[in-house]
Amino acid sequence: MLSYKKFFFFIFILATLLISACKKKDTLIGKGVLNPDDYLNGITTDTFEIETYTIAEDSIITSNPPNTVLGSYKDPKFGGFNASFYTQFRLGSLNPVFGDPSQIVMDSFVLALKYVGYYGDLSAQTFEIYELDEDLSIDSNYYSFSTKNVKSSNLVRIGMGTITPKPNQTSIVGGDSLDAQLRIQLDTNFAKNLVLEANNGTAFLTNEAFMAFFKGFYVKTNNPTQASGQGAAFYFNLNDAASKLTMYFKLAGINKTFDLLINSSCADFTHLEINNSGTSISAILQNPSLGQNEFYAQAFKHRAVVKIKHINSLPANTIIHKASLTLPIQFQTGYRFVPGVSISVAAKLKSTDQYYTSLGTYGGFEEYEKHFRIDVRDYIQAVLKGSIDNMGLVISPRYFINSAERIIFNGKNTSNKKKPQLIVTYSTF
Repeated sequence: MLSYKKFFFFIFILATLLISACKKKDTLIGKGVLNPDDYLNGITTDTFEIETYTIAEDSIITSNPPNTVLGSYKDPKFGGFNASFYTQFRLGSLNPVFGDPSQIVMDSFVLALKYVGYYGDLSAQTFEIYELDEDLSIDSNYYSFSTKNVKSSNLVRIGMGTITPKPNQTSIVGGDSLDAQLRIQLDTNFAKNLVLEANNGTAFLTNEAFMAFFKGFYVKTNNPTQASGQGAAFYFNLNDAASKLTMYFKLAGINKTFDLLINSSCADFTHLEINNSGTSISAILQNPSLGQNEFYAQAFKHRAVVKIKHINSLPANTIIHKASLTLPIQFQTGYRFVPGVSISVAAKLKSTDQYYTSLGTYGGFEEYEKHFRIDVRDYIQAVLKGSIDNMGLVISPRYFINSAERIIFNGKNTSNKKKPQLIVTYSTF
């Protein structure tokens, strides 16, 4: 006969087994398919219709950019890109004493430009430099189409204008290793005339007098025989101490230098010549519906437009939890014309607005997926609230006025596998 203790112990074991037998077994089926943060508390949809096309800009201010652009390339899809720039110089020191000009031997006269990047192919380009014949003003706005009068003579030293840029290599100057520079040799006679003015005139007494005497340079390239896919645009920091114009000379056998500086007090601007004639971009500008196949963005000139239709079909009492817009692109890894790492997003807040307003968000490039992803949650919520009109998103390379980047986006009618897509998760109250 069981004792009371053994009886209750037997009952406890039996109850435990029964509870275990009724418990549902864990399973891995379906795990990882859905993200509970995205779907648990809302409705998710991807049925929005997306319209895409390209627009052209014609009034881009390029005064005193963070870096200037110089160089040309021929793009198979976008046509010709040719960037040049105008800049002033200031004195390294006021009222310099050069010594007896008859005792000066001018060894070289060099324009040095500090590289901060490039876009394209590192093949040889021919550089030209002209003296300005018209003043620049630090207080003026200059545009990508702006020009200034220049004198007729190319000041690059004869035979020294064709250079293969090396933006990824250090520069050796006087035995010293320096950050990579483009170094263009100029006619030393121009430097000798500056020395004569310093000795006999008044131009070197103040920077104002100097810039009235020497108004600056126009720096350009001349590459008429570039083939499709050849060439590059180079990025330079003109405000870096390494970017300057230097005389190298000897006085009584002693090596000397004198610098003319480019800094934030100097006016400068980038001039652009973009020739898209005969390209797909030109066709889209004439017929925006072609942007449903593929559409484009290009620094200095072209912006992509993405219109999300039927946002207002969502209930008025909608709360947007998440809205992710993906824009697939056409790009093969390793190709010289890369899409850049991010895009900027702007919009007209009201249909009557003349200008675009930045939405304060950027789209990042996800190389494995070959697309840009943009968080548009705040934009869609604002449209639903009525605080902004649904005029579409304007997409540009992030460095629109200081790069040469261009992007080819897939439209919804693309023959490629991936198409633009907007996924929204929302709930109502």
